[in-house]
Amino acid sequence: MSVQGPAEHLAWMREARLGLFVHWGLYSVAARHEWVKNRERTSDEDYDVYFRHFEPDLYDPRAWAREAREAGMRYFVVTTKHHDGFCLWDSQQTDYKATRTPAGADLLAPMVDAFRSEGLRIGFYHSLLDWHHPDFPIDGYHPQRDDEAAKAAAAGRDIARYREYLHAQVRELLTGYGRVDYMFFDFSYPARQRPEIWGNKGREDWGSEELLAMVRQLQPGIVVNDRLDLPGQGDVATPEQYQPSAPMVVRDGAGLWEACQTLNGSWGYDRDNLDWKTPEMIVRMLVDGVSKDGNLLLNVGPTGRGELDDQALATLRQLGGWMRRHSPSVYGCGPAPFTPPPDCRYTMKGDRLYLHVFSWPFRHLHLPGLAGRVELARFLHDGSEVRREEIAPAQEAFNVQPGGLPPGTLTLELPVHRPDVLVPVIVLDLRR
Repeated sequence: MSVQGPAEHLAWMREARLGLFVHWGLYSVAARHEWVKNRERTSDEDYDVYFRHFEPDLYDPRAWAREAREAGMRYFVVTTKHHDGFCLWDSQQTDYKATRTPAGADLLAPMVDAFRSEGLRIGFYHSLLDWHHPDFPIDGYHPQRDDEAAKAAAAGRDIARYREYLHAQVRELLTGYGRVDYMFFDFSYPARQRPEIWGNKGREDWGSEELLAMVRQLQPGIVVNDRLDLPGQGDVATPEQYQPSAPMVVRDGAGLWEACQTLNGSWGYDRDNLDWKTPEMIVRMLVDGVSKDGNLLLNVGPTGRGELDDQALATLRQLGGWMRRHSPSVYGCGPAPFTPPPDCRYTMKGDRLYLHVFSWPFRHLHLPGLAGRVELARFLHDGSEVRREEIAPAQEAFNVQPGGLPPGTLTLELPVHRPDVLVPVIVLDLRR
């Protein structure tokens, strides 16, 4: 089944621009990164201590959803199952699920209801890997890759049986929770790596073509990311932990991209990771992405007791404070056909051009190509006018090299003191 129109089903996502990623599972009890089982080469028996003590007694999905909405998020994506194989929902395919832990309940259903009630679109992350399943091969990514006895005992594993399990679980997710707007799969193995060591896995192992067809049949119009190893089929490119230097071309230009970014360098709750991004940095990443026709999917890793930790909440709330005044420069905006000054980014929607000032200049900003094209310039946070001067071809201007500015330059005269917001934004209303 083909997708509708070249980009019709992506319209909501391009409008939203900002989403919340949630990595939550047994690894939140270990509090040492979501790949802790892999990194520490933990056996199933040793990892089961987290299963027996997963007690999220403070879990309040309504609070999560409220914080996300107030931070300006328009959609969310949650890890239904990460690489360790643990399921947040009451899957009928396994006992390795939240209902069999002390949590004793399907944790996904109330989360979906809470976020949907706050007006956010619903997204499910689902790992193609499963280090717990008895038929998933012990390969170069598997936690038991150095355990010779375990590898010998696993000689009869059949990935075809695992593939049936994978498809059955995805069917459960897409038939049991109402409308699902976004399916985020993770991940096919890099082909450049040595298959004799890493056991490269791709579209044949996952049954990617059949899986994608099923997803689109069960949820017509759903957005699907680019990690099924099906070139040209994904709707959304998903770079992790970096900002592309230019717009990413997805599906012949009909797709979208989103930067997946953490708050502190870890996806799952990691108590001792103190590499926190500042709220200003997060705003810059968001704006940088929108200026290149991309989104920001910003991650939180709730604790083992089911809360968002204080630092994450503080950052989300500062982001929300900025978004409350500046969201018009984000929602529904995209690239502009003008070159911004150094350390600035443009976003644009209709006849409004938004200038985001990352580095505060000394009094003047020079905007090439905009002389005669701007009716009014204002700060977005308070609506106050910013004075402007148009530079004629033969006229020299302040603070420039002899010879003046290029013809068609518009100069903004800024206050000496930077406005007290994370990133100042100037609205330029263009003449019709």
